[in-house]
Amino acid sequence: PRTNMARWRLQASTYSLAGASSRRSQASRARKSVTWLYGCTASDIIISQGMDGSHGIPQFVVQIVNTCLAGCAPSEIHLSCGLFASAPLVNPTLFRRIRYDDCLVNNGKPIRYGDIIRFQYANSFMYPLKLKSAKFC
Repeated sequence: PRTNMARWRLQASTYSLAGASSRRSQASRARKSVTWLYGCTASDIIISQGMDGSHGIPQFVVQIVNTCLAGCAPSEIHLSCGLFASAPLVNPTLFRRIRYDDCLVNNGKPIRYGDIIRFQYANSFMYPLKLKSAKFC
């Protein structure tokens, strides 16, 4: 019963958007509504990194953000990370390699909507970091 009512509300709100809104804006709002109804997905965890500084060993900044609007925060977030290593060490409560190609984010704790896990690492190259798995409610 609740699901059918929620779907009706989604349709009503999607079609009653202001006429000046673009189709892209409508699609974005509809996606956010669908996410709210059905929960978070892997696409809601954004991983970005870039170079920071240019002296000595290259340094990189990583940001991991939860963009899901649903009330349930993803936890047990694991990234594919190869043989990740850094000098100096990264705070292990934020990010640590458990084994080859398996790094744990935020000590396995949930990352709420809008939270940013940010850390720096230094190495001769940028590691490709990709979502491997996460626990969604």
